[in-house]
Amino acid sequence: MAEMENTCQQFADILHGKSKLENGVCSVSLRRTFNVIIQEKTSVDVADVEILFESLDPSGNALNLAEIAVLQEEVPPFVWSVSQQEIIVSAIHNHWIFTQPTILYIHLQSVEPPLIFAKKLANSFLYLGSKPVS
Repeated sequence: MAEMENTCQQFADILHGKSKLENGVCSVSLRRTFNVIIQEKTSVDVADVEILFESLDPSGNALNLAEIAVLQEEVPPFVWSVSQQEIIVSAIHNHWIFTQPTILYIHLQSVEPPLIFAKKLANSFLYLGSKPVS
């Protein structure tokens, strides 16, 4: 269990976030810092970034998953970056309608060592207008 806790902390450090380890799932929650208006009301809780890994096997591979809120214009460069690093883009969709600006959510997945996944995501965050923060 100490190895999982250590890996989880390193995962969070790479992503510049805070780790949470529960039931064998290591997660890091971040947020984007852009302003969002939904139906003419300000929202401060829709620009989330959730990154996690679970099912860490003895060879060091895990199921890595992420959901990242992005601005519509960030989709092409960000998807290009993660695709170049062999991360699967499993969905791109909206959660909310009538938003200004248009916010989309990109789901990512891979099976590989979680620290490698975290490094790849940190690299791809450079393709966003602003990096996710904790």
